[in-house]
Amino acid sequence: MVVTAVVILVVAVVAVGALFVVGFNKLRSADVSAQEALGGIDVQLTRRADLIPNLVTTVKGYAAHEKSVLEAVTAARTSVSKATASGTVGEKAAADAQLDKAVIDVLAVAENYPDLKASANFLDLQRQLADTENQLSFARQYYNDAVATLNKLVVTIPWLLFAGIAGVREREFYRAASDQQQGPPPISF
Repeated sequence: MVVTAVVILVVAVVAVGALFVVGFNKLRSADVSAQEALGGIDVQLTRRADLIPNLVTTVKGYAAHEKSVLEAVTAARTSVSKATASGTVGEKAAADAQLDKAVIDVLAVAENYPDLKASANFLDLQRQLADTENQLSFARQYYNDAVATLNKLVVTIPWLLFAGIAGVREREFYRAASDQQQGPPPISF
């Protein structure tokens, strides 16, 4: 009987230990996936910000007097650089919205210059920007999916029992700025 009790105790301790290891690893893996997905947003924001100087240079040749628009783009790029370096999800979203507005303003200026709209360089930049916007949209969705998975684990039994031990907590979803939630602004080229 004593041997049976010891075996049962050992099996119970091993089962609890295995559950702890599985729970800890599952939570940490989900947290790493969410962090990796946020990095994907940073990559696309940086890519978009890196395309902007070329776009500005191209537009500047045609619209030198549109200085305030071009300065707004530079300020927006700086915000994106700071946010991707060390910002929170909310700061990244705000910088993203600021850059969106600046790009829309530059493209609106371009509307006034038919020669610019026909420029091969401008058309290529426009295509690259559209590709980047699509990839950024995918990165945002991928991040939100990873956060949803993590957040579900953190608030459900048995995983919530291990969240504190694993150092994992709920993460913030990536939300568009309130002025972007209506959909993208119409731009015609």
